[in-house]
Amino acid sequence: MGEVIYDPLIELMKRFENVRVSDTSKDPFAGLSVEEALKKHIVEGIKRNLEAHLDAALETYPPLAIINDILLDGMKTVGELFGAGKMQLPFVLQSAEVMKAAVRHLEPLMEKLEGGERGSMLIATVAGDVHDIGKNLVDIILTNNGYRVVNIGIKQPINAIIEKAQEHNCQVIGMSGLLVKSTLVMRDNLLELNARGLHHYPVVLGGAALTRAYVEQDLAGIYAGRVHYAQDAFEGLALMERLEKGEWTEPAPLAEPRVASHRLPDQQPDLYVFDGVRSDVRTDVPVPKLPFYGAKKFSRFDIFELYRYINPVSLFRGQWQFKRQDGMDNPTFNAWLEANARPIFERKCRDLATVLEPRVKWGYFWCQSDGNDLIVYDEDAKTERARFRFPRQSVDRRLCLSDFFRSVDSGEMDVVGFHVVTVGHAVSEHERALFARGDYEEYLYTHGMGVETAEALAEYWHKQIRAEMGIGANDPEDMKQLFGAKYQGSRYSFGYPACPNLEDQALLMELLQPQDIGIELSEEFMLVPEQSTSAIIVHHPEAKYFNIR
Repeated sequence: MGEVIYDPLIELMKRFENVRVSDTSKDPFAGLSVEEALKKHIVEGIKRNLEAHLDAALETYPPLAIINDILLDGMKTVGELFGAGKMQLPFVLQSAEVMKAAVRHLEPLMEKLEGGERGSMLIATVAGDVHDIGKNLVDIILTNNGYRVVNIGIKQPINAIIEKAQEHNCQVIGMSGLLVKSTLVMRDNLLELNARGLHHYPVVLGGAALTRAYVEQDLAGIYAGRVHYAQDAFEGLALMERLEKGEWTEPAPLAEPRVASHRLPDQQPDLYVFDGVRSDVRTDVPVPKLPFYGAKKFSRFDIFELYRYINPVSLFRGQWQFKRQDGMDNPTFNAWLEANARPIFERKCRDLATVLEPRVKWGYFWCQSDGNDLIVYDEDAKTERARFRFPRQSVDRRLCLSDFFRSVDSGEMDVVGFHVVTVGHAVSEHERALFARGDYEEYLYTHGMGVETAEALAEYWHKQIRAEMGIGANDPEDMKQLFGAKYQGSRYSFGYPACPNLEDQALLMELLQPQDIGIELSEEFMLVPEQSTSAIIVHHPEAKYFNIR
């Protein structure tokens, strides 16, 4: 087969030009053999004339040979380009769409071959976690590289994972999760596999809160079988390829040696015990006036005003995973994003304007600190209504969230705010429909917009709360500074380092009662709908993000 010439940067620029002029006098497949043409379809994500080229190939090859020898070779090139940093994730998904369309065209002509796939993986988001974008990307990449994937969805307990892995005769178990708590669930799942004598299953773990060291040192030390970390879908693919070749024996060596084990606050209960030594956080800052006591709701938003609060760095580089190409400096890349990713953003803003359903429930309460605890009082400022317990740093400043509020010993009342925001169920339903019909690129864009619009709503409403508290006078007008939290105070979400106890969502729900804006709490203390977020709002000028160690 002849060489396929591919310049990723040129192709990226072509695909995202604001005005795309089609030159019908030139056939992009002119002079190519049918094998080269099909590979070009895959590598460049071109759907036009795909079926005609497949039909031409059928005159020479059986359907399975077209898939295994030509199309999968194209997907291999896609993986190599992505791994080398020469192809962006959205275009990988375009290639996967073409691959799926090609297989769909060929499938009716093939007999079902049991066990004919390259390998198989059962994949699930673990119990208590509703995030599925990472898991679904693994599904897309593995499926379109010839592997069989049994994707059983989100919030899956270990019993369901084991049952389905056995039922579908899967070779590998993959577990995903975004939350800090999910890393603990994965640990418990590995112990359960040990207890049931099922450690013959190789396990692949992935998720934002995981580190390679935690998986391949800590978790590998407790699992009797093989466990590996996959940073992204293509590392998952590489692991499956190693398994297929019989090379998956020991974990890949760590990039650098580690001395300290990765431990999480929930694994260190001593961090929650107050030993009498607090941080050096000032205790004499003014307490804001209580704007009102209790909770209110709001839903009359201008969606296009909210879009202004979307952080383009988080959306373009984080959610959509556009990466800077080799040799491109940061200013040039930023200009490229404005010229090419920005039009996608503007299109999705229009497309989702009637799909997103922003709603907020927020409130203010009297409070005091008591060691590592934050006590929330009833309106009379005497009766305890809720008590949050936070971990304290064992090193550095010994920070704890409770330190940012007046103490019980001070005899003074302080004020704490809470909010919970959502963009509704409809956007998640729209995502699922896109994924189901193989519109993978739009699925990625839509999911990213849902996540970042919810974050934008939280940012927007935090600004309103600062205004109501009377601490917003010095808020920056520049959005970049706003995104950098260059304002007084901070907001902290449960499940993250400073307040990792996800069960505290139940206390927040009791205080705000957000069911009237469509927000519920799952049995695993996750907010439903998925694109929802909550926070405790701290007014203290020294309140910034910090890690617990």
